[in-house]
Amino acid sequence: MVKAALSYISDCPLVLYKLFIHRKLHNALFPQEPLVSALILALNSCSSISYCQAIHARVIKSVDYSDGFIGDQLVTKYVKFGGAEDAQKLFDEMPQKDVVSWNSLISGFSQMGCIGKCLSTLFRMKFEMGMKPNDVTLLSVISACTDFVVLDVGKYIHGYALKLGILLETKVGNSLVNMYGKSGYLDAACRLFEAMPIRNIVSWNSMVMIYKQNGFAEEAVSCLSLMRMAGVEPDEGTIVVLLQACEDLGVGKLAEGFHGLILCYGFNANGRILTVLSNLYAKLGRLDTSWKVFREMLNPDRVAWTAMLAGYAVHGHGKKAMEIFESMIKEGLEPDHVTFTHLLNACSHSGFVKEGKYYFKIMSEVYGIVPRLDHYSCMVDLLGRSGLLNDAYELIIHMPMEPNSGVWGALLGACRVYGNIELGKEVAERLIALDPSDPRNYIMLSNIYCAAGLWRDASQVRTLMKDRGLIRTSGCSFVEHGNKIHRFVAGDRSHPEWEKIYVKLEELIEKIWRAGFVSKTEFVLHDVEEEIKEDMINKHSEKLAIAFGLLVTNAGMPLIIIKNLRICGDCHSTAKFISLVEKRTIIIRDPKRFHHFDNGLCSCGDYW
Repeated sequence: MVKAALSYISDCPLVLYKLFIHRKLHNALFPQEPLVSALILALNSCSSISYCQAIHARVIKSVDYSDGFIGDQLVTKYVKFGGAEDAQKLFDEMPQKDVVSWNSLISGFSQMGCIGKCLSTLFRMKFEMGMKPNDVTLLSVISACTDFVVLDVGKYIHGYALKLGILLETKVGNSLVNMYGKSGYLDAACRLFEAMPIRNIVSWNSMVMIYKQNGFAEEAVSCLSLMRMAGVEPDEGTIVVLLQACEDLGVGKLAEGFHGLILCYGFNANGRILTVLSNLYAKLGRLDTSWKVFREMLNPDRVAWTAMLAGYAVHGHGKKAMEIFESMIKEGLEPDHVTFTHLLNACSHSGFVKEGKYYFKIMSEVYGIVPRLDHYSCMVDLLGRSGLLNDAYELIIHMPMEPNSGVWGALLGACRVYGNIELGKEVAERLIALDPSDPRNYIMLSNIYCAAGLWRDASQVRTLMKDRGLIRTSGCSFVEHGNKIHRFVAGDRSHPEWEKIYVKLEELIEKIWRAGFVSKTEFVLHDVEEEIKEDMINKHSEKLAIAFGLLVTNAGMPLIIIKNLRICGDCHSTAKFISLVEKRTIIIRDPKRFHHFDNGLCSCGDYW
């Protein structure tokens, strides 16, 4: 052990200097007693409190707590294994305690989330012992305040750091910026960040993440230019968060720009970055580019394979998703619960009932993965979409855990599609009992009643929803054009080009009628005349988005539309006919999946 330490130190003159000026650390590396060395080695490898207690007993019998940091190390180990009381008792017994000793205890309490113990230990250190905390002391307390969102304590530490004169030390500043940002206090985080005299890569990455987490994706992206102007170059963490922010913005050209930046900075061999980039392209509707990025990876890991599988799953390419799974297995990679969630999702979107049941079976029998709620939700969705409502219901009833809203919601969606009013009512009631504040459950039940012509029942559900102060989410569709996202809602006339859009839409509707299209007015869930229903359904947001997209995009490029709600049956049929008469590929993403419309057909096979 001593030879290894000497070999390391001989290559590091600065480390050697620091070791010799710090007597306590010197003794840790060069213990006077072989027994101390053996005890420290045993302590470093122990795996439970009982082992710690055995070593502790030998320490009491044979050595001093101050020898080789062994007292501090025992405190740290006790806390690591959840023995807060043992750690506190030992700490109180130690006759000699320096700042490192106090920091060990505070850090341990911080990792356990014991905010009260952190603070009381800090007060003891400050008031009883008259010992001045340092930046390491405060960092532990701030970390606990951040993880458990205890802002009042965090503000106190902020003021205390100012009083001690260490507020503007970079690590302390970074920690406080992160605390305020994660607690939703963006203004405070920004002010503190601006006041910092030195901002390193951690400082900038914190701001990028904070902007992204608080819903300010554009500001997150703008940080890149500012940090480069300040002479700080992005690292892996910066690029990953920026790609995630790009996903929130939904701007394809921005993704291409970041792709170029990745190449410029030499990150094209970084598996983590390429995985996030591939995932980004898939979620922006550019599945071919996503696959190309994946193929450029030298040794994709399980996360990369799973992300690519998920991309094909959400685009409705179930067969390709299963091929990727089999290729992943041949590469010797072990799938995890996330892999199977996406695989079952792929089977659900493509209607592969037999295959879905097979994968659900081997998940536990072959790979030893215990099914979770997500897996049951996928299986219920798979059975429900295939019309096997009773099988789906039986699966839920016999689940080994309590079903959540995701599981019941999958069945409710199937009840709506197949018009099963009785089962739909029971499932909706269970969902409303689970989460009475979710308006989607009321709307789904109301829609089931409307589709069956039970207008009075539908009205009662909507009245109940209104009485509880719940508001349904308005449907809207988004199209990227000219480095900007254009938003449309039903009957929208706010767009600068709205007159041209409506003229184009009328032209498209005439064309598809001549091609044999018939409006599906049963998807207008209002008790009004047929003519009014037809006029209402023709102004849905996705139809306006399609008309606009055809006006402004090149004929050879796919038209990509993002929608915040599930596409209705009439708009789905309209998109198929428009792709046929206009000879254009139209890609529409809703919250569940992508629909690729081409030559009058959809990739979902009218199964969504």
